Amino acid sequence: MNKKLVIVESPTKAKTIKKFLGSSYDVESSYGHVRDLPASKMGVDVINNFEPSYTIPTRAKKNLAVLKKLAKTASTIYFATDEDREGEAISWHLNYILKPKDYKRICFHEITKTAILEALEHPRELDMNLINAQQARRILDRLVGYEISPFLWKKIAKGLSAGRVQSAALRLICEREQEIKDFIKQEYWSIKSIFQKLKTDDKFQSELIKINKKSLEKFSFSKEDDVKDIISDIKIKEYFISDIEKKETNKNPLPPFTTSTLQQASNIRLGYSSKQTMMLAQQLYEGIKLGKESLGLITYMRTDSLNLSENFINQASDFIKNECGKEYLETRQFKTKSKNAQEAHEAIRPTDVTKTPESIKEYLDPKQYKVYKLIWERALASQMSPAKMERTKIIISDKDETYSFMSSGNIITFQGFLKIYPMKIEEGELPKLEKNEMLNLKDVISDQHFTEPPARYNEASLIKIMERLGIGRPSTYAPTISNIITRRYVIKDQKRLSPTETGELINKVMVESFKDIVDYQFTATMEEGLDDIARGEKEWVPFLRDFYTPFKANLKEKYETVSKVELEDNKTDEICEKCGSPMIIKLGRFGKFIACSNFPECKNTKNMTKELGVKCPKCEDGNIVTKRTSRGKIFYGCNNYPKCDFATWYKPTGALCEKCKSPIIEFKNEEKCSNKDCK
Repeated sequence: MNKKLVIVESPTKAKTIKKFLGSSYDVESSYGHVRDLPASKMGVDVINNFEPSYTIPTRAKKNLAVLKKLAKTASTIYFATDEDREGEAISWHLNYILKPKDYKRICFHEITKTAILEALEHPRELDMNLINAQQARRILDRLVGYEISPFLWKKIAKGLSAGRVQSAALRLICEREQEIKDFIKQEYWSIKSIFQKLKTDDKFQSELIKINKKSLEKFSFSKEDDVKDIISDIKIKEYFISDIEKKETNKNPLPPFTTSTLQQASNIRLGYSSKQTMMLAQQLYEGIKLGKESLGLITYMRTDSLNLSENFINQASDFIKNECGKEYLETRQFKTKSKNAQEAHEAIRPTDVTKTPESIKEYLDPKQYKVYKLIWERALASQMSPAKMERTKIIISDKDETYSFMSSGNIITFQGFLKIYPMKIEEGELPKLEKNEMLNLKDVISDQHFTEPPARYNEASLIKIMERLGIGRPSTYAPTISNIITRRYVIKDQKRLSPTETGELINKVMVESFKDIVDYQFTATMEEGLDDIARGEKEWVPFLRDFYTPFKANLKEKYETVSKVELEDNKTDEICEKCGSPMIIKLGRFGKFIACSNFPECKNTKNMTKELGVKCPKCEDGNIVTKRTSRGKIFYGCNNYPKCDFATWYKPTGALCEKCKSPIIEFKNEEKCSNKDCK
C-alpha cells in the first residue's frame, strides 16, 4: 500500500511528528522555501502585472529530488507547513513543483500527538489570500531593495542596501541619536527630610512636595542657591502628620506572550537578542526529546493573538488550584488589540502545563530552559488572581502649611500571580503613624540632579515602538534588527543600538530622497494593505501598482539630480608611512576610514579616530580617542598605540577621578572611575 506523505518545513519538526504517526506515513522536511525570486536579477515583470519569475535555489534542489521521488508513489500529500503567510506560500510552491495526484492542507499550532491527529481529521484547501499577501510582500521588498540599492551605490558607496522595513527602523535609531546629540542637560534640585517618630528609633524619609500649598514642579529649584534659604527655614518649623491615606490596590497579571512581547521580555529579563529568542522558541516549538518521547513544548511562536484554548485554561486551572490553592485562581481571556490578529491562533503558551520548567530542566540547554520558563510562568500567571497591595500615603506639614512633605509605602498583602511570575514591585514599609501625630525633624537633605537625554533603543524598546507605529509585523522584527546590525548600519554597544556613520548617511539619503519609504505612517499603511490582501479584502496587483508608479517616477527624478559632491574623497595632513603618498578620507561599507591615495599600488589603511580631550592615564603623553574594532564595535584607546596599549569599552567623560586621577567613564547610565581598584 502506498504511504501518505506529510511535508513540514524543518527536519526537527519532521522528526517529532514522525513519532506520532504510524508506518503508513512518511514525514519529510522541505528545509524552508523551495522557490524564490532569483538572486542575480529583479525577477519581477513590472510591465505585466508584476509577474514573478520564481527559481529553485541551488540549496533546495537535492532535497526536492527526494520529495519528488516520494511524491510519485504517495497516495496523498499533506502540506503541513506553518499556518502563516510564509508557511502557506511554501505549501503552494511545493504543490506547484510536486504536482500531487491528491493533496490536503493541514495546520496545527502545537506539535503534540493530539494536535497532529486532529489536524489530519480536518484538512482544508490552500488559502490564496495568504499566498497573495506573501507574494505581494516579497515583490514589494524586492522592488524597494533592487531599485534603491544602486542609487545608494552611486550616492554613497558600493555594497549598501535599502529595505522597506529596515529603512524605517534605521530612521528611528538615527532620530533617537540626533535627540541625544541635541540634548541640553538641565540642573535641578530636590529637598528631602528625615523624620523620626517621637520616643522611638523609627525614622523615615519624606520629600518636599508643596510650599505655601502650591505644588512643586521638577524645575522649581534650578540651582543650589534656590534651596539654601528654604532649608534653613524648614529646620526651624515643627511638623505633624496632617493626613494619612491607606488604599488597597490590585495589580493584574500580564497577558500571555505574543511574538513581540516575548522578544521584549526575553531581551529585558534574559538579555537575549530578538533573533536568539526566536531561534530558541522555534526549537521549543518544533520538538525536544524528553527521555523516550519527543514533544513540542510551546505553541507556535509567531502570533499576535492573546487567545488561549479552553483546554489550556482548564489544565492551568487544575494546576494552580493543586499547587498554589484555589484563592490564587482567576481564569480570564485577554482581548487582542490588533484588528489583524487571528483569534483562531493562540498566544504563546506551554503545550502541557504539567511539564514544569524544573521537571524537564535536564533535557534543555540553559538558554532553552530560561525561555521555556519565561513562557510557562507568563502563561500560567495570566490565569491567576491579582496581587494585592496596601498603599499608604502620609502628608507631613508644619502648622501653617508653609511646607508639606510626602512619604509613601507599598506592602504586598497577597502575592497572587507574583507567586509564579515575579515582577519588580517597589515596596517600603512606614512606621505605624497616626493623624495629627507630632514628629521630630532629624535632617534636611538637598540633592542635585541633572536631566538625562533619552536612552538609545535596546532591542526591546525598538520592537515596542515598531509595533506601536505599525512598522513591520511580529515575524519581521527579529530579521530586521539582525539585518541592520549585520550590515553595520547599526552597532550594539552595552546592549544599546546606535547608528554607524554609514547608517546615518543612508538614513540621510533615504529621508531626503525617499521620504515615503521611511515615513512611519506610510510604512504602516503598506502593512495594513498587505493585511487586507491576506483577508481577501484587496487585490495584490493593484496594490503593487499603486505603490510602484509614483515610486518609480520619484526614483527617476532622483537619479537625474544625484551628486556625490558632499562625499568626495577628502585630503588629510597625514602622509602614508609605507610609500610617502598623501593619505585621504574614503567612505566604505563600515563608514569613513583613512587610506593611501596611491591605491591600488599601496593598500595602507587606518581607522579614523576622534579625540575626546582626555589625557591617557597610562602613558600621559597621548590622548584618548574613539576607535572601532574590525567588526565595527566602538572602544576607546590611546592615540599612541602601539607604544601605549591603554583601552576601555566604556566612554571617558573627560573628567578625572579626584582620588586616583583615572578617567571617569560612563557605565550603565552612571559615571564611575575606570580604575577597578579605586573605591
